[in-house]
Amino acid sequence: MRKCLRCEAEMVENLTMMASNGGFGIEVREKGLLKGSLGKVLCAVCPECGYTETYIENTEKIKALQKDK
Repeated sequence: MRKCLRCEAEMVENLTMMASNGGFGIEVREKGLLKGSLGKVLCAVCPECGYTETYIENTEKIKALQKDK
């Protein structure tokens, strides 16, 4: 459960983000040509104040990048 940083209400999680022109969502990728996806960007929205935050659910690929450096 995520709590809103502004008003501390329980946020609605696991929402997807799409480009307003009907695109296919947003994902995080490694820098460089033809690098793989690190995860789909999800968002949580506060039903009380509208505050929105983004996150990646599975962080294992991000942790692996840290170890490689």
